[in-house]
Amino acid sequence: MKATFYGHFVAGEDQIKIQPTLERLHSFGVKSILDYSVEEDISSETAERREMESCESKAEGSNVLERYTPQRKFADRRYQVSGARTYFYVNEAQCEKNMETFINCMDAVSDATKGTGFAAIKMTALGRPQVLMQLSEVIYRTRQYFTQVTGESGPMMFSDINTDVFEKRFREENIHTDNPAIREWLDNMTYDTKGLIHLFSWSGLIDANILLSDLFRVPNLNTGQMEPIISALTTEEEEMFKNMMRRLHTIFRYARERDVRVMVDAEQTYFQPAISRLTLEMMKKYNQEKAIVFNTYQCYLKETLNNLSLDLEQSYRQKFFFGAKLVRGAYMEQERARADELGYEDPVNPSYEATTQMYHDCLEECLRRIKFNKSFGDTQKIAIMIASHNEDTVGYTVNKMQDYGIHPQDRVICFGQLLGMCDHISLPLGQAGYSVYKYVPYGPVNEVLPYLSRRATENGSILIKLEKEKQLLKRELWRRITHGQMFYKPKGNYIPVGARPH
Repeated sequence: MKATFYGHFVAGEDQIKIQPTLERLHSFGVKSILDYSVEEDISSETAERREMESCESKAEGSNVLERYTPQRKFADRRYQVSGARTYFYVNEAQCEKNMETFINCMDAVSDATKGTGFAAIKMTALGRPQVLMQLSEVIYRTRQYFTQVTGESGPMMFSDINTDVFEKRFREENIHTDNPAIREWLDNMTYDTKGLIHLFSWSGLIDANILLSDLFRVPNLNTGQMEPIISALTTEEEEMFKNMMRRLHTIFRYARERDVRVMVDAEQTYFQPAISRLTLEMMKKYNQEKAIVFNTYQCYLKETLNNLSLDLEQSYRQKFFFGAKLVRGAYMEQERARADELGYEDPVNPSYEATTQMYHDCLEECLRRIKFNKSFGDTQKIAIMIASHNEDTVGYTVNKMQDYGIHPQDRVICFGQLLGMCDHISLPLGQAGYSVYKYVPYGPVNEVLPYLSRRATENGSILIKLEKEKQLLKRELWRRITHGQMFYKPKGNYIPVGARPH
C-alpha cells in the first residue's frame, strides 16, 4: 500500500513521516492543509442506528418539520457520498476525542507550516447532530416569522427593516410592547444603523449561558404570548449544545494562539444553516485581526450565492475578517433523493452548467468585495479558497483576478487541491507565485483505508473528465521510459515572491 495507493494519496503515518512530502510540496511553492484521515469503518446498520438515536429528541411535544427530522432511509449519511468524511455520534466522550484529534492536527500544521497552514474540522464530529437539525429548523421558522410580521419576503439583512416595524405591527395586533417580555425581545434583536441583522442574539448564544429554549421565542401574533420557535429540548440536550459550543471555542481559541486557519466543512442541507450561522458567529469572535475561521460554500446548491452575499454583508457591517472556501459540493445525489422522498423542493442546481455558473457568480461576488476593500487600502479583510480540481474554474479565477486588479501577492485568493490529484494545476500555480494548498491526509495505513476507498471512487469519476491529465501522465511515463528515468523525482526551486530579486 505504501508503494502504491497509500503512498500516492497519503503523506505518511504521523507528524514526523509527513515532513518529506511537505518539504517537497513547499519546494514547488505549494503549502499544506493537514488532515488526520483516520476514519471508523462501520456497517450501514450501525451507522443507521447511531444516526437515528442521535437525531431524535427525547423531549415530549416536539413539533418538527419533516425536512428537519431524521429519516431512516437516509440515516447512513455516507449514502452516495465519496468526497466527504462522515462522523456518526456515539457519545460526548467521543466528541471530546474528536476535538483532541483536531487540536493535535493544528499542532502538526503549526509545527510544519509556521503560520501558513490550514486544518479542517466537521461540526457533526463535535456534538449531537440533533441540535444542528433543530437550529436549522429555527432559522427556517425565523424567516417565515419575519415575513409574517413585516410582509418582506427577501433576506432580512437587505430589507432595511428596524425594530419600529415590529412595534407597529404588534400594536396593530393589540400586542402591548410595554410588556416586559416583549420589550426584552425587541431590545435583544441584532441590528445596526442600516437595519436588522438577526432577530435573535446569536453571539449571546455562543458566549453566554443562555438556554436554546429561552432564546428562541417570539411573540405570537394571535395571542400576544411569547412562544418557542424551537422544538422541545431536554435539559440533557441543552447541556449537549453547550458542550458543542465549548469544543468549538476551544478549537478556534487554540487555532488563534497557534496561528492556524481552520476550515469548517460543509454538510447536508438539514445541518448546514446551523453550521453556517454558528461559524459566522465564531468568525465574529475570532476573526478580529485576521481570517482564522473559514466557512465552506457548496456551489451546487441554489441558495449558495444568496447565503454568501448575506454572510459577506454581515462581516462588513459587524467589522470582522471573512474567510470562505468555495467548493462544488459532496452530497448532490443524497440531497436530491431526500428532497424527492420527502416532497420538498430540490435544493440542487438543475445542471452541471448551472453549478459552474453559481461557482463563477460566487467568486465574482467575493472579488467585487475584495476590490471594494482594496480601494480603501483594506485588501485582506476577505480571504477566499478556490477548492477545485476543475482546470477551467482555476483558469477563470486567475483571469478574473487580473480583471479586478487583484494580484497573487495580495494573498486574498488561494487555491486548493487534494494530494495526489491535479498536480499539473497545483504546481505551476505555486511556482508562478499564487497561493496554493494541497489537502494532505496522514495516518496509519490500516486506519486510513476508508479514506482511501473514497479517494478511489472519487478519483475514478474525476479521471473520466480529466482527459488532459491522463494524456500528460502517459506522455511523462513514455518520456521516463525512453530516457531511462523510471525513478526520477523532480525537485522544485521555488523562491517566495518577497525573496525574489527585483
